[in-house]
Amino acid sequence: MKELLEKILYKANMGNLQACEDLFHMCLETEKTDLVLAVEYMRKLSHFIESKIPTTGDSTVAHTLFDLHKRVLLELAPYDFDSYLLYMEWDREPEKKFYPPRRKVLKQVVDALQELAEDKLDLLAISMPPGTGKTTLAIFFLTWLAGRNPNEPMLTASHSNSFVRGVYDECLRIFDGNGGEYLWSDVFPHVPIAGTNAKDCRIDLDKRQRFETLEFTSIGTGNAGLYRAASLLYCDDLVSGLEVALSKERLDKLWGTYTTDLRQRKIGDHCKELHIATRWSVHDVIGRLEENYGDGDRAKFIVLPAINEEGESNFNYDYGVGFTTEFYHEQQETMDDVSWRALYMNEPIEREGLLYADDELRRFFDLPAEDPDGIIGVCDTKDRGSDYAFLPVAYIYGDNYYIMDCVCDNGLPNIVDARLTEILVRNKVKMCRFESNSAGGRIAEKIHNEVKEKGGITNISTKYTTANKETKIIVNSAWVKEHCLFLDESQYKKNSDYGKMMNMLCSYTVAGKNKHDDVPDGMAMLAEFAQSLVTAKVEVFQRPW
Repeated sequence: MKELLEKILYKANMGNLQACEDLFHMCLETEKTDLVLAVEYMRKLSHFIESKIPTTGDSTVAHTLFDLHKRVLLELAPYDFDSYLLYMEWDREPEKKFYPPRRKVLKQVVDALQELAEDKLDLLAISMPPGTGKTTLAIFFLTWLAGRNPNEPMLTASHSNSFVRGVYDECLRIFDGNGGEYLWSDVFPHVPIAGTNAKDCRIDLDKRQRFETLEFTSIGTGNAGLYRAASLLYCDDLVSGLEVALSKERLDKLWGTYTTDLRQRKIGDHCKELHIATRWSVHDVIGRLEENYGDGDRAKFIVLPAINEEGESNFNYDYGVGFTTEFYHEQQETMDDVSWRALYMNEPIEREGLLYADDELRRFFDLPAEDPDGIIGVCDTKDRGSDYAFLPVAYIYGDNYYIMDCVCDNGLPNIVDARLTEILVRNKVKMCRFESNSAGGRIAEKIHNEVKEKGGITNISTKYTTANKETKIIVNSAWVKEHCLFLDESQYKKNSDYGKMMNMLCSYTVAGKNKHDDVPDGMAMLAEFAQSLVTAKVEVFQRPW
């Protein structure tokens, strides 16, 4: 059968549009004996139609394909979450739809939710900024699972009654088949609403049962024993806000409530967990789950920050329903760093064991009036992945090192290399040491040649290091605090290279995991380089000739 389906699909790809209709009907026949195969080729047909409609100049053909696509999505909807989302809003105006304008970003989350439903995952955690659609997507997921398995209870928990009541109301709105906006009844025509309880926020589908299909509760209410979760435990923002996140005692209590209460509501062997939250602390529920299960292949932790590595918005959705790059940059400038990183970047700060507390650092507004004794730099080149290339420029005045400029960038290598050259030339850096590990030596040679071409005066040297990075960072931190001065916060933008440098420096912890250590490592390099210049021994001797 697969061979036949592939042949029909090939004909469709060659321009035979009748083959699209033939493939659809053949998939319907295949469903009777091989559902997995039928769904596979129905998905392929759906993707083909999506790609074909925008390119056809024939309105009649476009209308025919459009109608076929609706039928394909309806057939797929009970089995494919992406198709379910597209079909559910088919009759809504384009600008009022939730999923299609956000699909290009949320599709990766939808695919992960599909994995959860298909028993490829046991645990899924999603961290995204406010207003980007994560909770609404989870609500659609609840209604999809409810239609697929109406007799298996699901439990939704959050920090507040008002939140769970909102989720309850939205689920009812999706289920509404009497003139409602959604086509849920088309997808699950044989699954009626058997009962609702607005007071306790419960919804029963298909038939009355002891534990309802959908149950909603806030944590700490003392009534969690009345609920059960057989197919899904969904936790959304268990941490209520910064006040709780700042208290290790309250976070410990919250973890206890989750493990001894909520998690104990799970019954059976296949109940999955979905967690959605603003990451206020590394000690919150998601943080502890990641510590326990992050290395396993049955858990997935998705983090989508407000702005990407290029400094652009990840959520600039169609129809203006998302957030522009300018909006996020304005938010960053007006918020304190802790709140910005938690709410929008999903980077909770480990407040225990910070190596560089902000109030320990020396700050300056302007350089001293006289010429500096020297201008030096060090460079920790970009290694791979999300690593940053870091090059701080220090103006030396006696024992003080004024960090006047820097490159802190994890962009494309050619662009970063050009910026390294430019900062050395612009600041007239006299000496710069490059770490030669990995590709550092090759990059140093490249930068050396480019600096000379542009008339720079920098003497570039390299050094290979075998020291333990964490140890090097810690032992040199005292020197950095004593001798280095950093620009006052008013003198740079938080999303600038300098702002990134300060964020990474002031969030490095010796008590937990660090996402980025490039800046603390680079400052340790600067400390070692500066001390080597000061302690260099000069010996006078008589020439032997």
